[in-house]
Amino acid sequence: MSKLNENHKMLEEMNGSWNYTIKFWMNPDPNAKPQESKGTATRKGVMGGRYVVMDVTGKMQMPDQSGKMKDMQFKGMGVEGYDNVKKKFVSSWIDNMGTGIQFSDGTYDPATRTLTYTSEIEMMPGMKTPVREVLKVTDKDHMMLEWYETRGGQEKKTMEIAYTRAGKK
Repeated sequence: MSKLNENHKMLEEMNGSWNYTIKFWMNPDPNAKPQESKGTATRKGVMGGRYVVMDVTGKMQMPDQSGKMKDMQFKGMGVEGYDNVKKKFVSSWIDNMGTGIQFSDGTYDPATRTLTYTSEIEMMPGMKTPVREVLKVTDKDHMMLEWYETRGGQEKKTMEIAYTRAGKK
């Protein structure tokens, strides 16, 4: 069950240094422009290629105690792998904007080169929100992550991250 396979190799192909542009749709008004920011991500294999660790650094506009928007340093870390027992991709995520750990599992469609993860987040006690993450590998130097949240029975895209391998256009 510990043997590496094509799923582990596929994750490894995304290793390296990346620049990203992120868009957030936080405003409930559907016509409001998204917040945008940029950052960097580094993906590297660990445990003999069984997992990939991603370290993310960026800035984002957040309200301070007075409600005024200001730049905040963002740090996040994810661990991804393929679980041979579950026959699913597995992922965890932590960042400096909360204290919980997000656990996800998912599938990969080789025809479209797309990973789809599902999870549930709990931003406030008792308020659980289903999440669907879709990571499409456009080519060896570009990836796009779309994040969807289901609220009140309606799924809505609330985040989009465009990754470009560092040094590429």
